[in-house]
Amino acid sequence: MVAILKEPFPLLRPMQVDDLDQVTAIEIAAYDYPWTHTIFRDCLRAGYNCWVLAQAVEVIGYGVLSVAAGEAHVLNVCVARTHQGSGHGRHLMRRLIDLARWHRAERIFLEVRPSNAHAVALYHDLGFNEIGKRPNYYPSKRGREDAIVMALELLPPED
Repeated sequence: MVAILKEPFPLLRPMQVDDLDQVTAIEIAAYDYPWTHTIFRDCLRAGYNCWVLAQAVEVIGYGVLSVAAGEAHVLNVCVARTHQGSGHGRHLMRRLIDLARWHRAERIFLEVRPSNAHAVALYHDLGFNEIGKRPNYYPSKRGREDAIVMALELLPPED
């Protein structure tokens, strides 16, 4: 009998310094104006909640969350293009939401480009609501792009 091995299900784990080259490569491939290796390293050093989604030794996505003064802020979430459309972004976001709750944040904020329709739809589906706009927030090939500001109220879990 021959056993057919499937790829292992991706594992969420804390980001390590050794992950930064892969994380930065995903970021560069995904965005015209990416975060740098140094920014990710600084997030780790600052103690932000930095997580990766890894399949064996390959990092396929990541998320960065800051929490302070009862509020959480999703700073960056990305899934490698070759792994998009499989629910990995939702999985990462749910982990970040759980971490915000664990830190007793009362709400979680994020900014998203209006041109990123898939992300906007995912955030709405997860319960985020649009609460405002930040004009000219993101650099873009055409100059600047506004950001949609979204928030999710984190109610205590029901017993």
